[in-house]
Amino acid sequence: MNRRELLKAGLLLPASVVSGKANSKKVLLLETVVAGYRYYEGDKVWNKLKVGDRLELRREPQNPYDHKAVEVLWRGRKLGYIPRVDNSVIAQLMDRGERLEAKIKGLRESPNPWERINLEVYLIVS
Repeated sequence: MNRRELLKAGLLLPASVVSGKANSKKVLLLETVVAGYRYYEGDKVWNKLKVGDRLELRREPQNPYDHKAVEVLWRGRKLGYIPRVDNSVIAQLMDRGERLEAKIKGLRESPNPWERINLEVYLIVS
């Protein structure tokens, strides 16, 4: 999804996707998978992961392969990255200091590592 599509989708989300919480709202920005799962600690923590678990997103601008890289961590353990095709807007928002939240949307025992962890990324609007 390109930036224009992402922003358009975010502005036209149904009310059920935007929820109020302590005077702030969560706007769903992205549903995606974890890229690079097989190279990091996903297999070590697989049996502990649960749908709904919070994930930490961390920028990695010095990444030699992608200067827009966004790491995905669970309790400090690196699971992989937001896929390159999805990370541009997320990286820009993080670089601007916007508040984002991520959580596990789905887990699937699959031999294909691209199908193992699905996640959602939300923008927190005050």
